[in-house]
Amino acid sequence: MFDLIIKNAKTVTGDSLEIGVTDGKITVISEKLYEEGRDVLTLKDSQFLSAGWIDSHVHCYEKMSLYYDFPDEIGIKKGVTTVIDAGSTGADNIGDFHAHAIKAKTDVLALINISKTGIVKQDELADMERLSEESIKNAINKYPDFIIGLKARMSASVIGENGLEPLIWAKRIQKATGDLPLMVHIGSAPPELSDILKELEAGDIVTHCFNGKENGILASDDSIKSFVFDAYEKGIIFDIGHGTDSFNFHVAEIAFKEKLKAATISTDIYHRNREDGPVHDLATTLEKLLEVGYNLPELIEKITVKPAEYFDLTGKGRLEVGADADFTVFSLNEERKTLTDSNGNTRQVKKQIIPELAIVGGEIYNAK
Repeated sequence: MFDLIIKNAKTVTGDSLEIGVTDGKITVISEKLYEEGRDVLTLKDSQFLSAGWIDSHVHCYEKMSLYYDFPDEIGIKKGVTTVIDAGSTGADNIGDFHAHAIKAKTDVLALINISKTGIVKQDELADMERLSEESIKNAINKYPDFIIGLKARMSASVIGENGLEPLIWAKRIQKATGDLPLMVHIGSAPPELSDILKELEAGDIVTHCFNGKENGILASDDSIKSFVFDAYEKGIIFDIGHGTDSFNFHVAEIAFKEKLKAATISTDIYHRNREDGPVHDLATTLEKLLEVGYNLPELIEKITVKPAEYFDLTGKGRLEVGADADFTVFSLNEERKTLTDSNGNTRQVKKQIIPELAIVGGEIYNAK
């Protein structure tokens, strides 16, 4: 007998399937299951099922004062089964974050900030004394299943007078810690975006890729800067990281027309831009990219398969036997809605993505 059977499921690519779950893992996928289950979830014809959504850039250490939220508020309540906190904490406080994170129903993972303090203040990389190779190595060794990468925020308000030095330091630590994924926040200069991208390699992640700032990917004539295409073709991963100030419709639309697409879709969500906007949740960010021109199957891939691949999340992101029994159930509503980007620009859309259930390890939670 299965612990859970999901019946009448369909994917956004049109596949019909039924799934058997045992001990928090997918054990059977078939067009039709006739076995019994302790619990049976029969989906409506109007609902879609995907692997559990992964939001790969959030801030959810509730004891912070600048950027913080509660994992389940941005996780299961929003249809998201796994969140990756992107550098809220450093070596000094990631242990306490871990103690809080394991209590959440949402799966919580972390990128460790290269500053020991994390984002206690906006300028965490202005003092190079806050960077300690030994401290980062010790933290990674202590929490190897929690810390899945590194985070460096490379914009003027963060680095002070240090220029590229924190990023060069981060790349050295990356090599010293087994080539963990490195996510780099981009924003206002200094440093210049061109200089940041020169330091990065294939597999490194640039977040806030479609921000509307002068130091972003668009030139003054609305063309994509040539060095941005060079980085894209080199294999640098472009991540949305919407945030309060980092997603611009026009930039995203130009990039789409020029065939420069984000590889992953994330929110950079915390309590304020969740409650007051413009982010609200991962589904709203998906709606914005749907309006830009992305299709729904590729958007779902960019919040399941792709983040699982880039962060080496074995067992997540795919509907396959042996994977974690993490699923998101959602529907599409034909209803008008106004979407607002980080700079106050709006778009009127006719289709809404409504998350309805988050299933984590076979446990079902309402996403409302």
